[in-house]
Amino acid sequence: MDEQVMDEQRAAQIIAGARERIDDLDARLIALIQQRMEVSAEVQRARMASGGRRLSLNREMEILNRYNDVLGRPGTTLAMTLLELCRGRV
Repeated sequence: MDEQVMDEQRAAQIIAGARERIDDLDARLIALIQQRMEVSAEVQRARMASGGRRLSLNREMEILNRYNDVLGRPGTTLAMTLLELCRGRV
């Protein structure tokens, strides 16, 4: 077997293994997002039961800033998506 074929086979193995890890990470992320949605709903219910508003814009800005600080502009987009999933569109 020539070296290029071996390199291609090794690359295919690396890619397959990495994709399995990505799939596992995605499954864990989805489970965590679902948990976040449940906790967010709990916070919203408690806030409304005590006469407050469903949303806290100050808190949402803290979250947006945290994601932006760590992940940059794409982090802000990710945080916006998470907030939308957890509270729905405002």
